[in-house]
Amino acid sequence: MKVLDLQCSRQHSFEGWFASERDFGDQLADGLVTCPMCGDAQVHKMLSAPRLNLGAAREPEGSSPDPLQKQAVQARGAQTTLQTQMLMAMRHVLAHTEDVGERFADEARAMHQGEIDQRSIRGRASPEEALALIEEGIEVLPLPDLPPLKETLQ
Repeated sequence: MKVLDLQCSRQHSFEGWFASERDFGDQLADGLVTCPMCGDAQVHKMLSAPRLNLGAAREPEGSSPDPLQKQAVQARGAQTTLQTQMLMAMRHVLAHTEDVGERFADEARAMHQGEIDQRSIRGRASPEEALALIEEGIEVLPLPDLPPLKETLQ
């Protein structure tokens, strides 16, 4: 099993698990490897160092880890954490709202005016429609459209 560090053209980093290097290449060529954040199929393999589990191995006395390398590792960890939190939040929204599609503005307005029961909805609205809703006192929150979130990650 090959675990590869991957990145899309929008700089989202993620892991991919493949049976072999050839399997990765075949899936990439067939457009089957896409970014779980944005669905981008322009994915490339990142350089990665082999991971060695040396148990309780320690730095030799008198040496210290490279501060730039340590900072880069911390930054990558923070980016991965933020991406994970965003994915979890977006999946929560998808699981707990009803997609009303292009009817979003009409549905939100009808709920606000008491014509239909309140419920959590999501959908699509033009910037003009969203601004009109806000001006009417209807709270809306623009979210990115992330189709890959609707699918189960393997």
